[in-house]
Amino acid sequence: MTRKYEHVAMLMGGLSAEREVSLNSGNACADALEGEGYRVTRLDVDRDVAVRLKEIAPDVCFNALHGRWGEDGCMQGILEMLAIPYTHSGLLASALAMHKERAKIVLQAAGVDVAEGKVVSRAVAAKDHVMDPPYVIKPVAEGSSVGVYIVREDQRHPPQELTASDWALGEELLVERFIPGRELTCAVMGDTALGVTEVLPADGLAFYDYEAKYAPGGSKHVLPAQISPNVYQFIQKLSLAAHVALGCRGVSRADFRYDDTPGGSGELVCLEVNTQPGMTVTSLVPELAAHAGWSFGEFLSWIVEDASCNR
Repeated sequence: MTRKYEHVAMLMGGLSAEREVSLNSGNACADALEGEGYRVTRLDVDRDVAVRLKEIAPDVCFNALHGRWGEDGCMQGILEMLAIPYTHSGLLASALAMHKERAKIVLQAAGVDVAEGKVVSRAVAAKDHVMDPPYVIKPVAEGSSVGVYIVREDQRHPPQELTASDWALGEELLVERFIPGRELTCAVMGDTALGVTEVLPADGLAFYDYEAKYAPGGSKHVLPAQISPNVYQFIQKLSLAAHVALGCRGVSRADFRYDDTPGGSGELVCLEVNTQPGMTVTSLVPELAAHAGWSFGEFLSWIVEDASCNR
């Protein structure tokens, strides 16, 4: 691979609820890129990030931030102003994908089915059921399943956590109909859809939540997913369509629910598109890249060399 960049600033940590995951991702990526011969400066992002980047003067930024301020267009706007090439999606695609309800509108227009849902205030969601159970409540602009609750049929009231005085995940919540069945995910790398993984939460975990995603042993990944070839290929097609519709660049990951339960609907819906997937030792996308024949270092080098401004 022809190399355009030598000095990489690894943007990690940050100010969001996903700070610890970002630190893990950033350190894993920095180690691997150093192994590939890049010079890497690790930067724990704070509000002085523009000043720090001018001091560091990197050739390129690897954006390993997750969640608000790093994945939602804010950091992308700073990097555009500084004219520093950066990885993953640009400002518009990042902001759009991060806002789950806005993203659903775009996905549906592109022919990608999404779950029925509505945006309500936290006060309304906490007061009474706004949809017949089972349903899912999630912050409209957070990632990594932070603040996600499944409300089962036998629950008389919404989750009491919604009334917490220290709630810090926004006052707008997305309420969606719960789709039973399988949790499936597919990554896109450039203009190519990679494989499809089924994610099975470990025993004792209700769903693929924050702990299942990032704790060792929190989930089991079945790759390739044991589904029919037609469904497998359809998920790849939808993932690429979602990537293109939102305007994503570099690497993204689309998450789906597939109801193949006995007597189920057979529906396949896209839950969301992640523009900056995790890169920890338990992460799905590096695993999907490895399945396609890329070592971790090669995969990250591709991401770095794909970086640009005006994304």
